Amino acid sequence: MEYGSLVKEIFAQRETPPLCHVRSYGCQQNVNDGERIAGLLCELGCAVTDDITLADVIILNTCAVRESAEMRVYGNIGELKHLKEQNPSLIIGLCGCMAQEPQTAERIRASYRYVDIIFGTFALKELPRLLYETLTRKGLAVDISERENECPEDIPLVRTDSFKAGVSIMYGCNNFCSYCIVPYVRGRERSRVPERILDEIGELSRNGCKEIMLLGQNVNSYGKGTKENLNFPELLRRIDRTEGDFRVRFMSPHPKDATKELFDVMAQSRKLCRSIHLPLQSGSDRILKAMNRGYTAEKYLDIVNYARSVMPGLSVTTDIIVGFPGETEADFEQTLGIMKSVKFDNIFSFIYSPRKGTKAALMDDPVTYGEKAERMNRLLGLQREITTESYKRFLGRELFVLFDSTYKDGSVCGKSDENINVLVKNDELLIGTMRRVRVTETKGWAVIGEVLP
Repeated sequence: MEYGSLVKEIFAQRETPPLCHVRSYGCQQNVNDGERIAGLLCELGCAVTDDITLADVIILNTCAVRESAEMRVYGNIGELKHLKEQNPSLIIGLCGCMAQEPQTAERIRASYRYVDIIFGTFALKELPRLLYETLTRKGLAVDISERENECPEDIPLVRTDSFKAGVSIMYGCNNFCSYCIVPYVRGRERSRVPERILDEIGELSRNGCKEIMLLGQNVNSYGKGTKENLNFPELLRRIDRTEGDFRVRFMSPHPKDATKELFDVMAQSRKLCRSIHLPLQSGSDRILKAMNRGYTAEKYLDIVNYARSVMPGLSVTTDIIVGFPGETEADFEQTLGIMKSVKFDNIFSFIYSPRKGTKAALMDDPVTYGEKAERMNRLLGLQREITTESYKRFLGRELFVLFDSTYKDGSVCGKSDENINVLVKNDELLIGTMRRVRVTETKGWAVIGEVLP
């Protein structure tokens, strides 16, 4: 049955096209999935609205990495109840990583009976069928089944940005870090066909896109299972040969798979930015082993040192988990030590959040939340000192910046090739353009400069 055509016919009977609102939480891959969901809905006859109160179809595309993200979603679902009461024909859907967890469907059935659709990370293409079921009969339409070796292709996208875009190159994860729910909700690694990736990038370039972010749970595992057995560095080489004036970033690579070949390719590339986000998580070998990360602190330092040897001035950012079960003061001090050695330009740090179904959630955790919070404050204080000192290296230098937003003081903000926040005097005509900027001042989180002619 062609559910898409049937849904189109139903929507076409309305006086005006139904309005859809897609809200994505979490990582950039989720944002990319949200663009595909919006594209599917538009193909079915909807128009996109940023105003959730006007929507006829609302899809919440969820994240399950931390408990706080899930609680936020449940709060947002609760806030939709009054919209359903005002508009009984409103369709409310829940999808993404959180929706893939079986307990989510059970909780929705019990406590949020006004939700109409639940579909997991493998069922994006099933949205037309689920919509048809909702439009033609009452009851919750659910699809959280897992589909092996499937990559979503031939799905239109509604891009949220005209000059920056995410391109998913693979899905899933085989690493099973002990704290992470992603392999359970995203499935095993599946790589897209390289020609489809290159075609998508080529089209983005022709349409004026200035920055492309390659996305995957572990991008440097790309290629496993493809016919060519193409690895990630070779994909980067092919992307570098693609015509167009654009730059490329990627996230997130896993340190255990970060090879010298990867950094050699980055160093030789014309399009790849001189920055990398390389998640550390902990500086303690004991904790890294408990996390099942597959590398040591020394190995991590070796990787960064090699990368900087072939790319002097490389900007490095990272993720750090504070308060992993059983983390001692000595473990935490080792994390601070590696921060001082690497001198990260920025960090994304989180207090450990247990995820049901992971091995870490079953570990003894004698450290109180108060102790974890105190460690987090010390970690953030150290990083502020490191960033403030590190950014001084940009004084007087020229940076290549893509401007993408305005700051609260009216300044225009962008990112340099080094992934550094750059502020200049207000000129909204700069947004969407790439310009040379000479740095005149540094802050603890950004640099300030002047746009060059």
